[in-house]
Amino acid sequence: MPEYCSCGAQLPPDARFCHKCGKPQFDYPEPEEPEEVVVAAAPPVEAEIGFHNRAAVRAGFVSALLAFILMPLPLPPALQVLWLMACPVGAGFISGFLYHRRTGQRLRMESGARLGWITGVFVFLIVLVMVGIEIVYASANGGLLNNLRQQFAGKNPNMEQALKTLEDPTTMAGGLLLTLVLMFFLFTLLPVVGGALSGKVLDKD
Repeated sequence: MPEYCSCGAQLPPDARFCHKCGKPQFDYPEPEEPEEVVVAAAPPVEAEIGFHNRAAVRAGFVSALLAFILMPLPLPPALQVLWLMACPVGAGFISGFLYHRRTGQRLRMESGARLGWITGVFVFLIVLVMVGIEIVYASANGGLLNNLRQQFAGKNPNMEQALKTLEDPTTMAGGLLLTLVLMFFLFTLLPVVGGALSGKVLDKD
């Protein structure tokens, strides 16, 4: 360590600075800058699709309501059956896009199928409520069988024979139960197909 500063002042032992001009007497090492630690962002967690998922329920209900509105669209008889099957499939497909747009999450085929099943349950419930209202209305206006006879009178002999068998209350109850079971499987399985397709499309997006 020097005894004199460059300004000529005599320095005391172990002086770090000159008491006259303030010049440092040796170089201090510059502090090292801490290295920036880059933390990789965790991948987004895919929310489980179920009735507890509000976004999934909302997307399923909106799609089911849209399908129900489009089902009665007047079409030739040859296309009517295909249209009634295409609407639930389309509802399941649209529900996947609505859910993806609202949440930004990418669907897979499995999650899309679950979303389609939720949509199908809503389709079945909406149809069930409307059919129940029609049955109540028909019962209050001459009975269900009489209304059916008026609609199909002279149009189809087989239908008239089927209506005769429904005069038995047990047969009527069994027919309604079978119809409900078939409706449930039809309106829940078809949207599952559409939901799986939307999941496959969005998984590649």
